Amino acid sequence: MQDTMTIGELAARSGVAPSALRYYERLGLIRAGRTGGNQRRYERSELRRVAFIRISQQVGVSLEEIRTALDELPDSRTPTRADWTRLSNRWRGRLDDRINLLTRLRDDLTGCIGCGCLSLQRCRLYNPDDVLAAEGPGPRLLG
Repeated sequence: MQDTMTIGELAARSGVAPSALRYYERLGLIRAGRTGGNQRRYERSELRRVAFIRISQQVGVSLEEIRTALDELPDSRTPTRADWTRLSNRWRGRLDDRINLLTRLRDDLTGCIGCGCLSLQRCRLYNPDDVLAAEGPGPRLLG
């Protein structure tokens, strides 16, 4: 097994388009070495970083937050299980909050779809005259 991969190999293995990989590299999320012909070569450990980026994005973490987290991983070696555990522990509360929000959203939507009230006046998510605007922007009843 080779120690490095081309951008095409990394794209095929990770399921991430080469354009996205170049973007991640530009943002400093992943790193590539260069050959004498200036072709990118990625260490195999970059696969784990790409997987972490993709999963983090899927749960709503911004690329800036992902970069901050990845900046805490060591540059001189492949991150260990302890490194990844330390990183995940920092996000645990936030992820738990996200899970709770998604659970409430799922349950409330199920209730709304199945309630059959046919009346916004009886809906518990109804916001007559936009009174919740005084509390600031964004969702208030599910947020």
